[in-house]
Amino acid sequence: MSQRPPLPPFSHQDALTKVQAAEDAWNTCDPQRVSLAYTEDSVWRNRDQFVAGRARIVEFLTQKWQRELDYALRKSLWSHDGNRIAVRFQYESHDADGQWYRSYGNELWEFDENGLMRRREASINDLRISEAERRIFGPRPESERGQEIPLQ
Repeated sequence: MSQRPPLPPFSHQDALTKVQAAEDAWNTCDPQRVSLAYTEDSVWRNRDQFVAGRARIVEFLTQKWQRELDYALRKSLWSHDGNRIAVRFQYESHDADGQWYRSYGNELWEFDENGLMRRREASINDLRISEAERRIFGPRPESERGQEIPLQ
């Protein structure tokens, strides 16, 4: 079995590292790469969808990024304890018609002893925005790493 350091129980720095690694991976929009952070039998609740297993995660993410174009994400640590991390996030994307959205959400993560995520629960709300209202452009620049995302 492969490991994904840092391993639980997480220190504050470990939790920050996990959050940044997740943000970096999701910003690649590469379902295969993202899926490697999850156990083979990982269970997700994403909005109103339930996904189980790494193969289904790849399928889910492939469909997601076919709909959510020019996807750009920011995550920030909310809390952590033992093998669990809570995150808040925002991402922006547009649909095939060019309508932009900012999506706000919270995630609850639970990891196994190898540092792979075995459970992910995501609650997400979408807000229509104009292209001029965008504020997230591509992956987080090095100069912004470790900074909180704005609440508005």
